[in-house]
Amino acid sequence: MKPVRARNGRALPPAWFITDPKRTKHPERIAVRLPRGFGVIFRHFGAKDRFDAGLRLAAVCRARGLVLLVSADPELARVIQADGVHWPEASLRGVRGRNGRWIETASAHSPAAIARAAKLGVDAVIVSTVFESGSASAGKPMGALRFRQIARASALPVYALGGITPHNAAHAMMHAAGWAAIDAVVSGWND
Repeated sequence: MKPVRARNGRALPPAWFITDPKRTKHPERIAVRLPRGFGVIFRHFGAKDRFDAGLRLAAVCRARGLVLLVSADPELARVIQADGVHWPEASLRGVRGRNGRWIETASAHSPAAIARAAKLGVDAVIVSTVFESGSASAGKPMGALRFRQIARASALPVYALGGITPHNAAHAMMHAAGWAAIDAVVSGWND
């Protein structure tokens, strides 16, 4: 994987740990073990303790040299001094303001969604579902070949998500900026 940069010149991580309120109750406990340069996408889904949890996670990320994005919540990202925002594909509509200091990523499930993200000035996209996944939100897997075709044709850096494991990650990485995962990171870096 070759290093890629955001529009603001900051390096994008080679891998993202995506938090999940149900599967990663204390994401800071996992983040403290991640290699320097990894990224963390904090998803809170409106949890009441999101500001406290976000502040704890942000402190760990700063201390460990991890890039921290907050999912779909620019206000929380501002308050905890995150590095930017991650947008769900459904948010890739209309005109919006852009903070030039932030890194912005978006979920994308099709080439059309990647094109919308590029028009909105997003720095990178996370494309899913690549492999069979146990996630409740996972769609039908596209497989490594289709993912590589999408990544090669993309105007943006592309990360693979969905069923990523140490055994299959290399099959999807050609033309990709990296990978993103929940369970693979939890199983690899959890207590």
